[in-house]
Amino acid sequence: MPTEIPADSVGLIQPQSAFFEDALPLRCGRSLSNYTLVYETYGSLNQDASNAILICHALSGHHHAAGYNSVEDRKPGWWDACIGPGKAIDTNRYFVVSLNNLGGCHGSTGPMSQDPETGRPYGPDFPIIAVRDWVKSQARLADRLGIDCWHAVIGGSLGGMQALRWSIDYPDRLKGCAVIASAPKLSAQNIAFNEVARQAIVSDPDFHQGRYFDHDTRPKRGLMLARMLGHITYLSDSSMREKFGRDLRTGKLNFNFDADFEVESYLRYQGENFSDQFDANTYLLMTKALDYFDPAGDHDGDLARCLSQAHCRFLVTSFSTDWRFAPERSEELVRALTRARRQVSYLEIEAPQGHDAFLFPIPEYVALIEGFLGSLANGGTV
Repeated sequence: MPTEIPADSVGLIQPQSAFFEDALPLRCGRSLSNYTLVYETYGSLNQDASNAILICHALSGHHHAAGYNSVEDRKPGWWDACIGPGKAIDTNRYFVVSLNNLGGCHGSTGPMSQDPETGRPYGPDFPIIAVRDWVKSQARLADRLGIDCWHAVIGGSLGGMQALRWSIDYPDRLKGCAVIASAPKLSAQNIAFNEVARQAIVSDPDFHQGRYFDHDTRPKRGLMLARMLGHITYLSDSSMREKFGRDLRTGKLNFNFDADFEVESYLRYQGENFSDQFDANTYLLMTKALDYFDPAGDHDGDLARCLSQAHCRFLVTSFSTDWRFAPERSEELVRALTRARRQVSYLEIEAPQGHDAFLFPIPEYVALIEGFLGSLANGGTV
């Protein structure tokens, strides 16, 4: 952590846990008899609980979105650039909630948790989770916190899908919905990328059909490859060219199969680091949730009819170089919202970072979020 906490940081934050004893029915037909959600909060809830904002995380995200968990932290939460005093999501004004979704591997009930029926980790027996299941569990957490209606629900990528699901399933429980670098459903190409990543994991000899804990091992190599593949899709060609080009690690070709190029070394580092911090079964679950998301499927594929259930105002944001969730996918959502006669503002941000741009404090993007949240309070437009 920095020797001095920045003035615009939420500071040292301790995660909290909420245990739920009521069974949670799931879309897959199974249920969780009980479960725990780990979350963090930033700022203070006002007297009428009208200033609460929910942050929904992406595929490999978690509850730690801002601040520091300890003095040893080398970097803050994953969206610290936007959450804090005076930032776009201003914790002097808003009470911000960020949680680790069910099926995760950062404290909430998931494959690494103990199955109450067996006393052993769930592993591959953990049920397949859908985005609507996450939203249902998040609504229960809101009830626990005394929040009847969110000022806004915000998410990027898979988080944007959760925000969209909130607007459909709980239309009276949010004033604003910010869908960032996301899509109303995955394309065939995106599903294909996810399947290759899953196959990298399940084909690892240490996967043991998901029961790697029983063998005191884990499919590190498969998870590393899955992350390397995913990471390529999160970056743009221009950002990789600018960052790495064809730079050689040692200044010469080695004529072997080691990492000659800087980009190779970078991807190996990212994969290695991720494989030490994430659970393979969780990765499988999260990618399946992405694949299955298609709210219009409940309405004969008519997205506008599906979205006509929503009552809130929408902000949809895309990034010019994002080819994993291209601007065209956001525009598809905007057209459906327009046909449904919902209030929606849309902006494509010029940014070189690709899909990962939603994590960066790009001035135009930051100002857009701040303006949207402010407009919800005064009833104006973005």
